[in-house]
Amino acid sequence: MADTISFARGAPSLDIVDVEGLKQAAVRAFDSDPGGLTAYGTSVGYLPLRKWIADKHGVAPEQVLVTNGSLQADAFLFDLLVKPDSDVVVERPTYDRTLLGLRNRHGKLHPVTVDDDGIDVEELAGLLAGGLRPVLAHIIPNFQNPAGVTLSVSRRERLLELAREYDFTIFEDDPYLDIRFAGDPLPTMRELDRDDRVVYASSFTKTVCPGLRVGYLVGPAATIAKIAKAATNTYISPSMVAQGIVYQFATSGAIDASIKTVRAALSERVNLLADALRKYLPEARFTVPDGGYFLWVEFPDSVDVSKVAPAAAERGVAVVKGSDFLLEGGEHALRLAYSAVTSDQIDEGVRRLAEAVHAG
Repeated sequence: MADTISFARGAPSLDIVDVEGLKQAAVRAFDSDPGGLTAYGTSVGYLPLRKWIADKHGVAPEQVLVTNGSLQADAFLFDLLVKPDSDVVVERPTYDRTLLGLRNRHGKLHPVTVDDDGIDVEELAGLLAGGLRPVLAHIIPNFQNPAGVTLSVSRRERLLELAREYDFTIFEDDPYLDIRFAGDPLPTMRELDRDDRVVYASSFTKTVCPGLRVGYLVGPAATIAKIAKAATNTYISPSMVAQGIVYQFATSGAIDASIKTVRAALSERVNLLADALRKYLPEARFTVPDGGYFLWVEFPDSVDVSKVAPAAAERGVAVVKGSDFLLEGGEHALRLAYSAVTSDQIDEGVRRLAEAVHAG
């Protein structure tokens, strides 16, 4: 349908992307460093941006690697640590691309329940006490994709304790950190880490725009050096043009204004979405997130989302089935992304979704 309303993609709508600011940043980038932007560069990324990220996270530049989007950062870390039949802890539910990347590397996945406070660390502790020895635990701590929940400070600390005790790496996948519109900011696990147990990833997709494809890793220097060698053999270097633009956008202060714009828009949208769900789908269960891009909706067992999704598409609404984010289960859940819809679309979108739910 021409007027499709999409709750499917976790991307900002065009009206909240600072296109003019990006155009100005591109001009400044080429004017200030034409040689750096047009050359191959190095596998660790555009060096000025690498240093800016290092300063943001309070680490040495040698602990940072800038990539073509955070999914490539994920891939590099998975290639380094995950071998066939390696035990890997994932959240239940979790990002579908995470599951795909780990399964493609033939990791043995161990899902651990997510509740309103994030991953259930005591459930994980029980698995570890029972003999599980993972090489990696993949965690999305802030406004988790798809559940929208945030890992509490006490659970972050407990997870670090378990990583020390059982000798595994925590992959802190944190692209939504700056998109908080309620509550107080929490320390990252990387900030709490004293034993180099955490490799941290983020990107500029959610704060600037996805088309630039700029993400990064922060971790122990030795780990970053190993990944940098693999990156050299993969692509020589990532895009210096994209990273140069991000650097100029960030150092000009435009990124702070962009984050403010995105926060304000998404805060309004998630509240409108919650109101519409209460009005049209009162049987639905959900927790309103304190930030991020996603709201997870659970329906009664009588609602089969494998039928709801195509029925919604027929009515001009795109959604993603909960089963896409789990190894098993999720047949009665949906992930709704409120980032790509404008405020005036939300009520109508949920009304159409309710028609699809009740049609079954």
